Amino acid sequence: MAAPGKAEIVTFKADPSLLRAMRGIENRSAFIRNAVLAALENVCPLCRGSGMLSPRQREHWDAMTDSHSVAECSDCHEWHIVCEHAPRRKAHGRSAKK
Repeated sequence: MAAPGKAEIVTFKADPSLLRAMRGIENRSAFIRNAVLAALENVCPLCRGSGMLSPRQREHWDAMTDSHSVAECSDCHEWHIVCEHAPRRKAHGRSAKK
């Protein structure tokens, strides 16, 4: 482990098609670093990107669904969590009526 504040080197394998796609990128390290940071902003806060819930996480999820549901947005058609106790508010800037 590097000293606090000191950068560490991380390596990964890339198949030939990925290497071809990255040809011509001037600073591949910066590109990869930015891509990883962008991906981390979109990781599920519950499963932390694994795509699976542990049995205990599932217990918490089941308890939460007593007052929450998953619904499809009528505007963008993305799935989202809805709290049954909060006033409905559209994520896309307009208020919604219950």
